[in-house]
Amino acid sequence: MITNVLIADDEPGLRKMLSMALTKAGHRVESVGTAEQALSLIETAAFDVVVSDLKMPGMSGLDLLKGIKRLSPETEVIIMTAHGTIESAMEAVRQGAFDYIQKPFSMAEMELTVLRANEQTLLRRENLSMKKELDSEQFLHRLVGKSKPMQEVFALIRRAAPSRANVLLTGASGTGKELVARALHNLSKRSQGPFLAINCGAIPEQLLESELFGHIKGSFTGAETSRPGLFQAAKGGTILLDEIGEMPLSLQVKLLRVLQEKKIKSVGDNKEVPVDVRIIASTNRNLSDDVKEGSFREDLFYRLNVIHISIPSLKDRKEDILPIAHYLLSQLASEAALPLPLLTDEVQQFLKTYSFPGNVRELENMLERAVVLHNDQIITIHDLGFPLEGAVQIPSHMNLDEILEELERKYITEALAKTGWNRTETAKFLGISFRSLRYRMAKLDLAEK
Repeated sequence: MITNVLIADDEPGLRKMLSMALTKAGHRVESVGTAEQALSLIETAAFDVVVSDLKMPGMSGLDLLKGIKRLSPETEVIIMTAHGTIESAMEAVRQGAFDYIQKPFSMAEMELTVLRANEQTLLRRENLSMKKELDSEQFLHRLVGKSKPMQEVFALIRRAAPSRANVLLTGASGTGKELVARALHNLSKRSQGPFLAINCGAIPEQLLESELFGHIKGSFTGAETSRPGLFQAAKGGTILLDEIGEMPLSLQVKLLRVLQEKKIKSVGDNKEVPVDVRIIASTNRNLSDDVKEGSFREDLFYRLNVIHISIPSLKDRKEDILPIAHYLLSQLASEAALPLPLLTDEVQQFLKTYSFPGNVRELENMLERAVVLHNDQIITIHDLGFPLEGAVQIPSHMNLDEILEELERKYITEALAKTGWNRTETAKFLGISFRSLRYRMAKLDLAEK
């Protein structure tokens, strides 16, 4: 296997001799005369082994070692030292150098040391690869699914996560778009930065701009102090623009400029400031149709849709329903400090055949109700909130519109009560957009509390 070796030494003769010997041994070799040049190369290229003199003009070999371990921790460093600097060479080993070689040395000794160092580099990289794979599984564990559609989603997440490209997540409400966004963030190079999410349909238009870009003191009524927006707060991290299809056209123009210029302007401010965030957008709408209708900008759509991940509905991956149910039950029971309940055969059969219009969110709400209300360790159809077959009495005549309106009123009222009349949470609970909830409440004359 070819080893990429970098030699750093201020003696041209020694550099030439080492380069010739290691090249003849089958390695790919580059050489430089200073530690500064070596560090510059490390920033742009990958090296398996660095062979460095301990004492050089300018930056020392010890400083170079520290820089290499910061930029490329898996790269091994061999220190060359003269007789009077053995103590310093041993200090380098304590700080992470693979080994040191005392001058003068034989080329056979150097070749053997480089081979041993490369073996250690390969081992480190293999361990790092395994760790990344384990981390990947850890961050994907809440996205349960063995079905082919979900395996395709997992593969896209793993490929897209390391990229800086914008990602558009599409799928029905309740399919787990935010979980996918968090997985993309956690598996990216930005994982140590913040992950912030905002529902573009849950905030009034006049406040959404301030939430995104911030405002300065006195920029509008009530702006008593300056306040940074999400784009500044998420520096070095990721922003999820949830329900991007609900964003007003006036703000779409400003968001497009941010994506193009990588700069924002706070409300009321004249100066622009640079921002460093990755954008993930999600929607349950068909943005292509919105573009045709003129309610969503075509140029913004293409900016956001660099990588597209479509998350399937639960009805399209029925083989995942029971594994998800068992996972959610274990989570819910653990949080409630209750024994893990069992699902009857009747319940399992029902779950496998039910259409789940609210997707995974509906399944989770259904199981949460069962865990909280069931009287023993067996969950039945009654615990799920569904009547037994034949329990529904059909009247001799009916008005379907009135019945549906009454059902809509009942479920919206119950959801509002459950969330303390928090409309944003109610919309999430019901699996509809904030605007849709507001429309339905007005239609049903449900006054806000």
